Amino acid sequence: MSELSINTTQNVKINFTAASVGERLGAYSIDLGIKTSYVITVFLICVYWLNLDNVLNKLDNWSLAAVLFFLSIPILIYSITLESIFEGQSIGKRIVKIKVVKIDGYQADFGDYLIRWFFRIIDFSTMYGLIGFIAVVSSKKSQRLGDMAAGTAVITLKNKINISHTILEEIGDSYVPTYPLVIKLSDNDMRIIKETFLRAEAKNDHEIVYKLAAKIESVAGIKNQSGNNSDFIRTVLKDYNFYTQNM
Repeated sequence: MSELSINTTQNVKINFTAASVGERLGAYSIDLGIKTSYVITVFLICVYWLNLDNVLNKLDNWSLAAVLFFLSIPILIYSITLESIFEGQSIGKRIVKIKVVKIDGYQADFGDYLIRWFFRIIDFSTMYGLIGFIAVVSSKKSQRLGDMAAGTAVITLKNKINISHTILEEIGDSYVPTYPLVIKLSDNDMRIIKETFLRAEAKNDHEIVYKLAAKIESVAGIKNQSGNNSDFIRTVLKDYNFYTQNM
């Protein structure tokens, strides 16, 4: 599996693991199974329940094509619709726990999903999907052609997570917060802050800690009262947990 380093809009690098070919094939198979189930269900309803087979047989070619196209619309828009609604995940991707993300740190939007959807014709329909398979295997970021065109990648969400990888901080019942303005920050902000801080501490990178503390001060509008950047960031993390847990 290849590693992806994404530079977020907050100028912080986060490392992700690209989804493997097996994971992508697994998600694709689940989605294909759902589409196949839809086709079978529509066929059974039309033929056995509504008895429309005789009516369909009497239609001219253009009318029949129009009916079939109308019935195929849910299949055609399946991936782009679900990925837009679930922010980069179809049902198959949600089950397998993989997700489409932008490699520049921004949230993928409808335009990105539309590009990926359009390139499915080349990636999956040409040479029985061989082109898409070769692209994923040979790409450094495990991208198919649609990903390359849209500037996206598919990552796995199965990374092992414990309390040190989340925004949670252990605080006692008697904890007294220092910086009430931390509530201006979001859960995602705090996740990025904590992950960056832990990596900087592990590498003893004082410059990153300094820049991170300065960024927190400017964004949240708070002033470091401790005089120590590391203590300041630890307090911010605990304060955020205090206020969000008691809201």
